Amino acid sequence: MRSLGPDEAVLEVDNTAVRIPKDALEITETRPNRWTIVPRPAAAEKLPESWGYFYVVCPNCAARAPVGRPSGEKRCTRCEQSFAVAWDERYLRTS
Repeated sequence: MRSLGPDEAVLEVDNTAVRIPKDALEITETRPNRWTIVPRPAAAEKLPESWGYFYVVCPNCAARAPVGRPSGEKRCTRCEQSFAVAWDERYLRTS
């Protein structure tokens, strides 16, 4: 995170500053301990189309990966660590 204001945060994504509304973020002092499920951005040029509408981010090394089949744990091909997948996050609920 580059900066945090009262209404927005400025994050660094691929060496580019990106402004995000603060209410769209969950800000914590600790790193996640599970794979984070992320909606595919509309202009995601670097993500393979085959990954579909979502991808996951490793909590250890921040590598991106396809979601794959639903399971309790997923192993990262970059850091070779296994972590649970955050299937129960509130932002994934439809109601």
